[in-house]
Amino acid sequence: MSALLWALIALPLGAGTVLGLSGRRWNRYVPAAALATALAALGLAVAVAFARPQVSAPLFTGVRAGLRVDGLSAVMVVTVAAVTAAVLAFSAGEMGPGENRGRFFGVMLLFAGAMLVTVTATTLALLLMAWELMGATSWALIGYWWRQPHRAQAADTAFLTTRAADLGLYLAAGAAMAGGVGSLRLDALSFAAGGWLHVVSAGVVVAALGKSAQLPFSFWLSRAMEGPSPVSALLHSAAMVAAGAYLLLRLHPLLAATGWAGPLVAWTGAVSALALGVVAAAQRDLKQLLAASTCAQLGFMVLAAGGRGVAAGTVQLVAHAAVKAGLFLAAGAWLTALGTQQLPALKGAARRLPSVGAAFTVGALALAGLAPLSLWAAKDEVLAAALAESPGLYAVGLAAGAVSAVYSVKALWYVTRPQPAGNGAGQSPVGAQPGTGHLDRYAVLPLWVLAAAAAVLGVLALPGPAHWLRTLLGARGEPSPHPWEVGVSAAVALIVAAVTWWWLPRLSHSARAAAPWAAGWLHLERATHALLVRPVLALSRALAVFDDRVVDGAVRQLARGGLALAGLAGRADDRGLDAAVGAVATGARRLGSWARRPQTGLLHQYYAQAVVGFAVLTLIVLLVR
Repeated sequence: MSALLWALIALPLGAGTVLGLSGRRWNRYVPAAALATALAALGLAVAVAFARPQVSAPLFTGVRAGLRVDGLSAVMVVTVAAVTAAVLAFSAGEMGPGENRGRFFGVMLLFAGAMLVTVTATTLALLLMAWELMGATSWALIGYWWRQPHRAQAADTAFLTTRAADLGLYLAAGAAMAGGVGSLRLDALSFAAGGWLHVVSAGVVVAALGKSAQLPFSFWLSRAMEGPSPVSALLHSAAMVAAGAYLLLRLHPLLAATGWAGPLVAWTGAVSALALGVVAAAQRDLKQLLAASTCAQLGFMVLAAGGRGVAAGTVQLVAHAAVKAGLFLAAGAWLTALGTQQLPALKGAARRLPSVGAAFTVGALALAGLAPLSLWAAKDEVLAAALAESPGLYAVGLAAGAVSAVYSVKALWYVTRPQPAGNGAGQSPVGAQPGTGHLDRYAVLPLWVLAAAAAVLGVLALPGPAHWLRTLLGARGEPSPHPWEVGVSAAVALIVAAVTWWWLPRLSHSARAAAPWAAGWLHLERATHALLVRPVLALSRALAVFDDRVVDGAVRQLARGGLALAGLAGRADDRGLDAAVGAVATGARRLGSWARRPQTGLLHQYYAQAVVGFAVLTLIVLLVR
């Protein structure tokens, strides 16, 4: 059975590498190959979910690369593989032959493979490797149209924000080693010694909140909407952002061991669900609304992970994956067919493309938390876990659920309005760029599959399936919602949805434009630039000036001093040593000249010189004596 697990990991990673390197060479056949790979991976995911294999291989000294399919990862591998197959089926018609299909589908498979490794890894070292690959491929997918500068900048923003938070995992790994967890096994992190336990928890919490776009990291998800719609559907439903929530659900024992991490995570999730729900309600761009709602819905998962709701968070994760993947794909279909994603310009969109409109309606009603659709039941499970922790936490969660009905009904209200006068068949809505005017045949089936899943996955929260799921996840004893809680949440969602539907047409066009602080994602990116980016850049510029004027200046002054000293040494050499050598040479030449004068070649002069010489010697001898 271990071969099945290795195949599940190797298939998308290997096929993604081959397709990514092929580029446009096999453009015509790439979608079919990618879809076949995704369907095969889905079959393997179902097989390993039943077989529950476990494999291990040496990685570093004392650290192994472990993979295991337990209850939680069994749910996750099936969810990731199913959503990947649906998104790639939709992408077969979305990414035309003019695109680099090899790069797109290859990177999508690599991303899915990295997510599969993430949810099956048993050691922090292997999880970190998959986490990094997931971050790199998400950057490549968000910036797929990299020749457009604003899209490349958006990919950089998303990558750098999540990358900064990801450093928490490195901190956690180092603290775990220092705390005696040499194997880096995930199930052993909660046994780190002393204060290192708190450092491990802090690192994990920061990395998970950053990946799941929770406060204060939420703004990167807004910028990530610059990527193609299928990318948004995969990255922001069952993968990427779900990885952070999964990590918190997986490491719930670690959060509980510290005493502070669980409540911090729970309150962060609740506040994010409420605040980002308000942000979603303020949007006039459909993809931005869905992005903000993703942050809000992930807040419910994080809330469940911080409390005693691992099973509740898992149900929320699975149901949200189906709902949000379908909604993003519907938004992509409208963007392709009608050339717009602005809500005012999408009036009549659901009527012009009824198949997309019907699927979108099911997803939007589920996102609103209306009974009996999936997210209504899932939210009840989360709210039950919140109530077991704190009535205040429950109140914030219930308010966030009410806000989810506002932004879901707002989106649905716009797309189901009667088509504006003057927009006949084949014409784009007012304010839109020209679109294709039709829906590709490949897009209908995955939309309806996801819509059906969005409608029925709530059965996981019914008493029988809920007990089975808790047993599967090893989460027996977690709180279940009381009948009055189920009734309250259903009534709140229904009343808020009805009031929103009634109120929207009565608002003036200007009144529908929400406060700039909400429409601008709470100005989180501006605050990040003000508090982090600009100070860091200012410090960098100051250090560059210090380097130029002080460090480089000292080096230049030292060089000038060396040149001056060399000049002095050169002058001393020229005027001293060279002059002395020249004087000795001149003296030697003069002595030689004087010595040559007596050398005349005349014998009688030599005799006379000898007489004089002897006379001088005789005189010296007489004087000395």
